[in-house]
Amino acid sequence: MRPAATSTALVERASRLLDALRPAPLAVDARERLRVVLGAGLGVLLAGLLTHLFDGANLPWLVAPLGASAVLVFGVPASPLAQPWAVVGGNTVSALVGIACIHWLPLPPLGIAACAVALAIGAMFALRCLHPPGGAAALLMVLTGMLDWHFAFVPVALNSLLLVLAGMAYNSATGRRYPHAQHAPAAPAAAGAHVAAPRFGDAELDAVLARYNQVLDVPRDDLAGLLQEAELLAYRNRLGGLRCADIMSSPVVTVEFGTPLAEAWALLQQHRIKALPVVDRVDRVVGIVTRADFMRAAEGEQREGLAGRLQTLLKPSPHTHSTKPEVVGQIMTRQVRVASAERAIAELVPLFSATGHHHIPIVGESARLVGILTQSDLVKALSHGP
Repeated sequence: MRPAATSTALVERASRLLDALRPAPLAVDARERLRVVLGAGLGVLLAGLLTHLFDGANLPWLVAPLGASAVLVFGVPASPLAQPWAVVGGNTVSALVGIACIHWLPLPPLGIAACAVALAIGAMFALRCLHPPGGAAALLMVLTGMLDWHFAFVPVALNSLLLVLAGMAYNSATGRRYPHAQHAPAAPAAAGAHVAAPRFGDAELDAVLARYNQVLDVPRDDLAGLLQEAELLAYRNRLGGLRCADIMSSPVVTVEFGTPLAEAWALLQQHRIKALPVVDRVDRVVGIVTRADFMRAAEGEQREGLAGRLQTLLKPSPHTHSTKPEVVGQIMTRQVRVASAERAIAELVPLFSATGHHHIPIVGESARLVGILTQSDLVKALSHGP
């Protein structure tokens, strides 16, 4: 490599290193910062005062790791590292490990300290209570030469429990969910809310997290929600202000409830489309019939082969009463997702990619059909942009 190239490479590496070391801005406003500051102060104050009232012995009212626990409980209450079991279990178990190391390890103080921190982390992993201040709790036991097992419970466990209880009350009162479930799926949207489904499912997210193979300081459901919102924002930026009315297909080939099956099938074939909205006399959508609906209806016929069964289905019955479907209304899908002509295209993209929709009827004033949005329409919009 030439000297100039080597110099350029070194500069680039130095620049990347500086970028990695530069602290990232915190995306929280002044109100949230004040909420965290006040909560941490009140939490530590209450934990210390109540511990003193509970145990009037000459033991400390507070242990130093509680300050770090307060940062997590009040600053990042959704974090897996800040949940009640992580705080109480992590600090208590780590303190017990530190005391045990002093009793049982025939090593110099530095070796005992290193082993106490390492074994405490291993214990927290095993008990699913990983909590960063736990490492400090183990180290504190060694540095102070603590031999009393009681100290791990009072003040360490008691401090931690009181801090958690204060966190539950304060976070709930200030609009933050705590405790924060770490394995529950995101809460379903309220009825009528337009929430787009993500293009990835639980299995895909779990597979990526397993491949990442690192502890994340974000709960799984929040991570999924953030990814979904980022995806929707990307669609909005890509599609600009496009509305359904801007890219929908119109006019629409439609049928009515009483349209014979043979006539509806002929329309599908003639126009090379996959679905026909079913409308009433004033063009309001009452259902939709697709090729798949015809295939499902044909499965009940006795003829062998799909073509034969479909032919039997489409052939009008010569009798007054028939046991097989005769008109569109008998095989159509009645529950139809429709969208307003003024709705943003970006909100509908995830519906096509994740829920199996291939076509969505578009309605205008008085809920009357004005067009239909298909996957082909979306592909064109995504490829050309706003």
